[in-house]
Amino acid sequence: MSQMQNDAGIGQVPVTSVFGVNVSKLDMKGTVAVLERAVASKKPHQVITANPIMIMAALGSEENMRAMREAELIVPDGAGVVWAAEEFGDPVAERVAGFDLLQELMKRGEELGWTAYLLGAAEEVVQEAASRLQKQYPKVRIVGVRNGYFGAAENAGVIESIRQAQPDLLFVARDAKTQEPWIARHKHELGASVIMGVGGSFDVISGKTKRAPIFMQKLRLEWFYRLAKEPSRLPRMMALPQFMRKVKKAKKSMK
Repeated sequence: MSQMQNDAGIGQVPVTSVFGVNVSKLDMKGTVAVLERAVASKKPHQVITANPIMIMAALGSEENMRAMREAELIVPDGAGVVWAAEEFGDPVAERVAGFDLLQELMKRGEELGWTAYLLGAAEEVVQEAASRLQKQYPKVRIVGVRNGYFGAAENAGVIESIRQAQPDLLFVARDAKTQEPWIARHKHELGASVIMGVGGSFDVISGKTKRAPIFMQKLRLEWFYRLAKEPSRLPRMMALPQFMRKVKKAKKSMK
């Protein structure tokens, strides 16, 4: 059943529950409008771009599930999440892909003069991504760029550099195991209004990798394209059939 999730900075957001994870039912336009309010609030808002692999990881990890439950906004990034909501009879408006949401936020930031900070990926990748985004959105001031390769000893310094910059938008691209828990642990220290995990988006923006063709995105086969390009993703992808079986089983029990 649909629910409304409240947050002091962004108001009420309609959500649907996918195995205890409250996924936003808003379309892209509504999502951007909500996050515009988040920026204006000057309060930290973690945005999670949820896919089936992340939901399965949360079901098996208390820390990951806590991050999901404490996030201010979870958008249906994965086609499997959109499908699950349909199967449960409480569909979302549309898929809100993290890569597209990043671009839409930068576009809105161009109009409103926002600032952005890029954290994550390899040094040459994040620098190139920052350079390309700056050219594409010249009125968004990129106030910081930092690669994602840092350990516990450097953690405080990284947090302080972001806090000093006080970006409106903080995009974080770290490995799947640490990205969301790291944001959840430190979002109140970072001084950013919208903090979003963006996975491999910097790789695509920088030109290191290519995104799936539009027709594959529309057919909900972007996951297959990525697997074909990166066979090393296969162990992680095994969560997809597990997720599908779990959805089918849950649907049967609802009858």
